[in-house]
Amino acid sequence: MGDMDPHIFAVAEEAYKQMARDERNQSIIVSGESGAGKTVSAKYAMRYFATVSGSASEANVEEKVLASNPIMESIGNAKTTRNDNSSRFGKYIEIGFDKRYRIIGANMRTYLLEKSRVVFQAEEERNYHIFYQLCASAKLPEFKMLRLGNADDFNYTQQGGSPVIEGVDDAKEMAHTRQACTLLGISESHQMGIFRILAGILHLGNVGFTSRDADSCTIPPKHEPLCIFCDLMGVDYEEMCHWLCHRKLATATETYIKPISKLQATNARDALAKHIYAKLFNWIVDNVNQALHSAVKQHSFIGVLDIYGFETFEINSFEQFCINYANEKLQQQFNMHVFKLEQEEYMKEQIPWTLIDFYDNQPCINLIESKLGILDLLDEECKMPKGTDDTWAQKLYNTHLNKCTLFEKPRLSNKAFIIQHFADKVEYQCEGFLEKNKDTVFEEQIKVLKLSKFKMLPELFQDDEKAISPTSATSSGRTPLTRTPAKPTKGRPGQMAKEHKKTVGHQFRNSLHLLMETLNATTPHYVRCIKPNDFKFPFTFDEKRAVQQLRACGVLETIRISAAGFPSRWTYQEFFSRYRVLMKQKDVLSDRKQTCKNVLEKLILDKDKYQFGKTKIFFRAGQVAYLEKLRADKLRAACIRIQKTIRGWLLRKKYLRMRKAAITVQRYVRGYQARCYAKFLRRTKAATIIQKYWRMFVVCRRYKIRRAATIVLQSYLRGFLARNRYRKILREHKAVIIQKRVRGWLARTHYKRSMHAIIYLQCCFRRMMAKRELKKLKIEARSVERYKKLHIGMENKIMQLQRKVDEQNKDYKCLVEKLTNLEGIYNSETEKLRSDLERLQLSEEEAKVATGRVLSLQEEIAKLRKDLEQTRSEKKCIEERADQYKQETEQLVSNLKEENTLLKQEKEALNHRIVEQAKEMTETMEKKLVEETKQLELDLNDERLRYQNLLNEFSRLEERYDDLKEEMTLMVHVPKPGHKRTDSTHSSNESEYTFSSEIAEMEDIPSRTEEPSEKKVPLDMSLFLKLQKRVTELEQEKQVMQDELDRKEEQVLRSKAKEEERPQIRGAELEYESLKRQELESENKKLKNELNELRKALSEKSAPEVTAPGAPAYRVLMEQLTSVSEELDVRKEEVLILRSQLVSQKEAIQPKNTMTDSTILLEDVQKMKDKGEIAQAYIGLKETNRSSALDYHELNEDGELWLVYEGLKQANRLLESQLQSQKRSHENEAEALRGEIQSLKEENNRQQQLLAQNLQLPPEARIEASLQHEITRLTNENLDLMEQLEKQDKTVRKLKKQLKVFAKKIGELEVGQMENISPGQIIDEPIRPVNIPRKEKDFQGMLEYKKEDEQKLVKNLILELKPRGVAVNLIPGLPAYILFMCVRHADYLNDDQKVRSLLTSTINSIKKVLKKRGDDFETVSFWLSNTCRFLHCLKQYSGEEGFMKHNTSRQNEHCLTNFDLAEYRQVLSDLAIQIYQQLVRVLENILQPMIVSGMLEHETIQGVSGVKPTGLRKRTSSIADEGTYTLDSILRQLNSFHSVMCQHGMDPELIKQVVKQMFYIVGAITLNNLLLRKDMCSWSKGMQIRYNVSQLEEWLRDKNLMNSGAKETLEPLIQAAQLLQVKKKTDDDAEAICSMCNALTTAQIVKVLNLYTPVNEFEERVSVSFIRTIQMRLRDRKDSPQLLMDAKHIFPVTFPFNPSSLALETIQIPASLGLGFISRV
Repeated sequence: MGDMDPHIFAVAEEAYKQMARDERNQSIIVSGESGAGKTVSAKYAMRYFATVSGSASEANVEEKVLASNPIMESIGNAKTTRNDNSSRFGKYIEIGFDKRYRIIGANMRTYLLEKSRVVFQAEEERNYHIFYQLCASAKLPEFKMLRLGNADDFNYTQQGGSPVIEGVDDAKEMAHTRQACTLLGISESHQMGIFRILAGILHLGNVGFTSRDADSCTIPPKHEPLCIFCDLMGVDYEEMCHWLCHRKLATATETYIKPISKLQATNARDALAKHIYAKLFNWIVDNVNQALHSAVKQHSFIGVLDIYGFETFEINSFEQFCINYANEKLQQQFNMHVFKLEQEEYMKEQIPWTLIDFYDNQPCINLIESKLGILDLLDEECKMPKGTDDTWAQKLYNTHLNKCTLFEKPRLSNKAFIIQHFADKVEYQCEGFLEKNKDTVFEEQIKVLKLSKFKMLPELFQDDEKAISPTSATSSGRTPLTRTPAKPTKGRPGQMAKEHKKTVGHQFRNSLHLLMETLNATTPHYVRCIKPNDFKFPFTFDEKRAVQQLRACGVLETIRISAAGFPSRWTYQEFFSRYRVLMKQKDVLSDRKQTCKNVLEKLILDKDKYQFGKTKIFFRAGQVAYLEKLRADKLRAACIRIQKTIRGWLLRKKYLRMRKAAITVQRYVRGYQARCYAKFLRRTKAATIIQKYWRMFVVCRRYKIRRAATIVLQSYLRGFLARNRYRKILREHKAVIIQKRVRGWLARTHYKRSMHAIIYLQCCFRRMMAKRELKKLKIEARSVERYKKLHIGMENKIMQLQRKVDEQNKDYKCLVEKLTNLEGIYNSETEKLRSDLERLQLSEEEAKVATGRVLSLQEEIAKLRKDLEQTRSEKKCIEERADQYKQETEQLVSNLKEENTLLKQEKEALNHRIVEQAKEMTETMEKKLVEETKQLELDLNDERLRYQNLLNEFSRLEERYDDLKEEMTLMVHVPKPGHKRTDSTHSSNESEYTFSSEIAEMEDIPSRTEEPSEKKVPLDMSLFLKLQKRVTELEQEKQVMQDELDRKEEQVLRSKAKEEERPQIRGAELEYESLKRQELESENKKLKNELNELRKALSEKSAPEVTAPGAPAYRVLMEQLTSVSEELDVRKEEVLILRSQLVSQKEAIQPKNTMTDSTILLEDVQKMKDKGEIAQAYIGLKETNRSSALDYHELNEDGELWLVYEGLKQANRLLESQLQSQKRSHENEAEALRGEIQSLKEENNRQQQLLAQNLQLPPEARIEASLQHEITRLTNENLDLMEQLEKQDKTVRKLKKQLKVFAKKIGELEVGQMENISPGQIIDEPIRPVNIPRKEKDFQGMLEYKKEDEQKLVKNLILELKPRGVAVNLIPGLPAYILFMCVRHADYLNDDQKVRSLLTSTINSIKKVLKKRGDDFETVSFWLSNTCRFLHCLKQYSGEEGFMKHNTSRQNEHCLTNFDLAEYRQVLSDLAIQIYQQLVRVLENILQPMIVSGMLEHETIQGVSGVKPTGLRKRTSSIADEGTYTLDSILRQLNSFHSVMCQHGMDPELIKQVVKQMFYIVGAITLNNLLLRKDMCSWSKGMQIRYNVSQLEEWLRDKNLMNSGAKETLEPLIQAAQLLQVKKKTDDDAEAICSMCNALTTAQIVKVLNLYTPVNEFEERVSVSFIRTIQMRLRDRKDSPQLLMDAKHIFPVTFPFNPSSLALETIQIPASLGLGFISRV
């Protein structure tokens, strides 16, 4: 039974066995919440002891022990809201056993009866069961004198409103209670006395009071309830009536009788009822103990503690406080036994053990029972003369509030307190605590009851302090606990006052301490009752509630200790004495400890199942049972051997006696049988002769009679049969005619109805198929339209798929035609058979007509028989012929019927075959459709990957374009070293710069147009439109920056003008110069427009015919080239003229006027549109100022002319070089265009050839051929792109070097410029006022900002924002929410320019931040999370129904109303893809140096790969020992990445995709290095890799990322490690390898086998024949011939829609972001 699931009988059996085995007293502690089943469990435990042990005498003590349960349940149990049979008292039953462990008696102790239930019950609760049992049995004759009625008639039983318990018959329960009382020896008179007292209590509750005034009350005269009470109790009516309304006050000198109010009288009445019931309860318990007492000396006992469970109700009072206090003590005892004492025992015996933490509830017990605890303060308040519940509550607050964490005060009450118990928090109402603790009863009322004529009543109030339980003098020396009366009636007044000091709480605390001492002196066994639900529902289990109870009662920690601890233990001597039978003589040594060790090593092989301490042996759970089984088996075998020998001897003797007797009996019996047999033979022969003659006579007579009767019967029967046959033939003939007509009509009607139904079904089915086809065509049309917009080259694939569908439709039509032909053939055949059938039917009718003629002839012959006797012979012949003809016709009809059935069967077979063919056709079509859909999904993923790769390439080209643009501007802006500009060449230099910048822009055009020309695939229109959109956004940004720079320059110039305050007037020549410059600028604009037209013409190269010679685009290109060259010549001449004019103008200017007038300079600056022009002009102006200050007095006119001449020469050289370079670039571009046209023509021809070849192939081969062609085309494109990438990388490195040189030069120039800037030019920044946030009353979730603050918003929120501070201090995605709230306000204002500007600035700023800090993982992760959140916000509040499903009504009100931002959502999605790809690159850069060292080189399992592979040279690691990374390093880095992404609030699905990409990088790099290093291919290294992969999988489990697909990316690495560890010898091994390594290519498998190197002599190299076998088996596998995995591969990313539950109106903007200029709307 101990091996069963947890059962109360198993616990009882264990206690009984331990008592018998260890000779120690036991205790079973049944605990649990109220209603969990403690009382029932205790009853079953007692029932087990009574059944197993039996009684030592014939007095049936076990039946008496069990009989005590119904009595105690009737007087101590009641219905509560949580339990229909809740124990309202605690009891501890000691079951005594003698030396043979049989029950000899029992003793019961009770604790804290809930007396308040007698006078008050809450709603849906009942009083004690005995009251309702009495009311249910009121009609019995013996109960007539009690004058009882229904339970609703009494005040004490009708308060709860639920007098009946479902499924319980109170009358039957009353019979069980009386039967139990009789069994326990309670006489009938005492039983009736008990029932009289209980009935009197019920009548006492109905006594009513009427108020005379506020301080006095009376009882009506001859009050019936009080009269009944007095009659039952045998007391005087007047006395009881008087003392119920008055009380006596005794002072030192006098005694006063004082009337009491109605409320006080009611309370006094209730107190008296409670006191009487408590005394009666104690009297019954004493009588039960006397009945269970035994005179035999008790050897040991088992105690069963059934005490109230933890309780918490809506209103919890003093009873619940005491109950929960008792449960705290029991829980502490459980902790002490299971945790503290157990672990201390292990430590004392020096057994290796790790301490387990557990919850210690000692602080809660100290709060209740310590000095100044709750009970102490309660007793102190009871002693105070004016103590009330309110003053006691205030003392509790002052003493424990804010000082003890377990004590709390409710918010809305000053008369309650909360205690944190081990199971739950309980709120206690202070009202009634003092009264219940005092338990006061008026002494005068008790005196009246003591004077009762009813003899049993005064016995209840005797002084029972000296009364000792019959079992008090037990061997253990303990005295049982008995409840002392709260107010004894005898004794001195001082003694009475002293006894009154013992309050109920004090008594209960003392009894609990004695109970704890008893339990600690025994071996405890625990029964934890778990309550399945709180609603008393059957078959309902609340998992959370059960786990809460298990955790509260310490069961989970107990399970941990049981799993890790040693519950059983023996001393060495006890073990030797017990299990000596299991030892052999040679095993017994003088040292008992060593003997036990030797025996245990043989008996229990697992050494972890036991431990040796200093003085004891400790066993894990189940081991003692195993040893007991071995001992019992050994003893059983010995007993069997003894029994076998004795039984054999006894049976042998018995057998010999029986054999001798049997021989004698057989001799006499056989002689008698022989004589009897001879006599039997003689009689048998005589009887046989007599029987022979008699039977012969009887048979002959019977035969003659039967023969005569048979002849008569045959004659009559044959005539009757002939007549019946004739009538049957006639009836069948007529029935056949009727059947023919009816069946024809039925067949025709059935055919018509079937045809009508078939036609209707065909119409419905065809209409359904047509609708489905129309819907499918619409979906395909829409999907194709969308597919054309989003993806490249999908038109061709869709056309191919459409062609395949058309071919399949054609095949389907062919099959339909074949089916119709078959149906036609079938119909024709059926028509033929039908005609044959009709013909046969006609012949059958003719035969029937012939038979009719034969009958007529027969009639004629019968008529002529009388006259023509000569024709008899002819008549016979005719009749014979008629019979023969009839048989032939019948045979013919049967043959026709058989043919008809055969035709029907053939028809059914044909129909079945047609149906099967139709099913097969539909199944094949469905399979093909499923395969095509799967192929389309794969193509969609490929196109998504290709699209994201194009985005990546576009972002890379865009960055390269920006870098080149910046470098070109720096190259143009920086002046040549050694050239000094004077004031005379200032204007010429400016014009030079203008022209050169235009030329640089013109040169930049071919470089930008060459990049798309290198790609041989057609351009994607959607991508091209996005690029154009991006170009316009960049131009807008450039315009904004230029305006801002103009504004700042104006401020600088104005400040200069204020400081100088001396206007200088330039001459007419300078005005002419400015006019000329304006003309040049207008001409430059024209050139720019023409260049834009040229750029558009070059970009339209999607078809080969556009770029062919003679095409419109080609002619436009050549015209633009010629016009540009002509304009360059004209501009060259104008520049020369302008420079000569400038030289002449400078000669006339005075030296004092070397500085340019500020106002004129302001106009010039305003005319300069380009930022580079302004900067160059400013630098040139400063250089001219410095040079004029140094060399003006040294130059003369000739010197100036010589400088002008040198400048003109340099200008000419510059123009010539630029013209030559432009011509070369145009020629190269034209040549590239011609080459591209030629290549496109060749590609077109080749595509046409392949298309023609594919059309000739079958559909399956056509698909494979198209896929192969697509793979080869993509491979070629990848190679071309890789070559371009290498070239671009080289140019980037070269330009970076140049950029460094230019940066140094610019730094030197800026240092020189800063020295000449005056202090007045520096503008102090205004001090920003501090914004005090103000709480808005009605916030709509929008943010308002001014148009000029947009750049400041982007700067503070994006460019200068630190991700770490935001991730730690603010909510995730706060920047995204703020930006969206700004967009919402712009949408609310219907300002499209503001929306466009804000979104464009946001996207550009994010790109700038990522470009600047793109190597920082935290930054990239932060902006990826915010970009996705911004995208989700745009979707969530877009107003589309698909995105509004998860919104609240308030969120739906915040949707955008004026603008559709679907295009910007696509741009943001592209930006998120670029950020994701950049994040993957950052991850790869961080993880790459760790992977090889951590996954391959580092020995995670020490000592496995300590031996170097033989035949290899010592290879040093690529990383030094000091910097070697380990697997822990990789895991720490992964934890860091995961925590950063979680802090930034990244979507869980996106985190899964990032983790999948990380694991792919780890697996690919590890596998590639494994395939390239011979020293890594060994069995031990495979074990290391398997262990490392398991650690990575464990990391995935810890992060709940097992469903992210990351584990599948490691499958090639896992299979490679398995390949290193499996056997590699036989053909079966080869087959296993081929089936196992499905994720590895053939080349990788062969490479690993070739590289495999044995570490020690026990391993062998892989033979060449085995590798060839592997290759032969894998030759049919179609996989990539590539050896290494693509570690740079990036999986396509998706961004599933993830709406936010955060309300926009609740978002607060922290002041740390510096967004004070934004206001909430």
